[in-house]
Amino acid sequence: MNLVTTDWLNKNIDKVKIFDASWHMPSSNRNSKKEYDEKHIKGAMFWDVDEHSDKDSPFPHMMSNSDYWTQMLSSFGIENDDHIVVYDFSDTYSSCRLWFALKYFGHMKVSVLDGGMKKWLSEKRPTVKELDEIKSNLKSSYIVNENTEWIKDKKEIEENIKTFSFQTVDARNRERFEGKVDEPRPGLKRGCIPGSKNIPFKDCIDSETNTFKKKDELNKIFDENKVDVSKPIVFTCGSGMTACVLGMAYSIISGKSVMIYDGSACEYLKK
Repeated sequence: MNLVTTDWLNKNIDKVKIFDASWHMPSSNRNSKKEYDEKHIKGAMFWDVDEHSDKDSPFPHMMSNSDYWTQMLSSFGIENDDHIVVYDFSDTYSSCRLWFALKYFGHMKVSVLDGGMKKWLSEKRPTVKELDEIKSNLKSSYIVNENTEWIKDKKEIEENIKTFSFQTVDARNRERFEGKVDEPRPGLKRGCIPGSKNIPFKDCIDSETNTFKKKDELNKIFDENKVDVSKPIVFTCGSGMTACVLGMAYSIISGKSVMIYDGSACEYLKK
């Protein structure tokens, strides 16, 4: 159950663990933690992708290691059999990054709130301001099962340009993908990975409801962009965030696990 509806969460809110994984582009002038402090869904814990990524990497949002992940989830009181629901209040649908990360480290029951906080608020569903005390469990027996083949590095991407053993699909908008505009982060060249294809991640989202489009619509989008869902795909973007939105769409279509180029444009297009 990769997606849950706002109605489902409202009815099952006391049976799940909830994360607010909102993240905004630096240019947005929005503060996701401040917005969380002002209002959030009952029981939600704030998850900061910048805080919980690999701080030793020169690139943003790179996946942390399994030891860190184990300790981090334990600090949030997470157990292996918890059903985790992730939502966001972001234009980048950042909840999909945490969904992918939890799956990558072997958590079985993870869902994204379809429509996110935007839909929740539009339906006038309840929010809270008070912060619940997180019952951390540092002696947790949480077991990580890392799926290392799901994340590709630059060497594998460069080899694939020659061998084309998998399709590379970029989630950035057309202008960035085609090199018509500068990247929003300084120090990056324009353009894309040679041989890659492009599906702007927002094409997968219904602009009115903020929910993912239906399976048949997503299939059509992949087909129109000449992406063959029957063959291996690695998703990429600016910094490994919106690639996971395409990953969710692909998972809805295929039911298969998702592969990501974690360094994405921040690594590949570095001057």
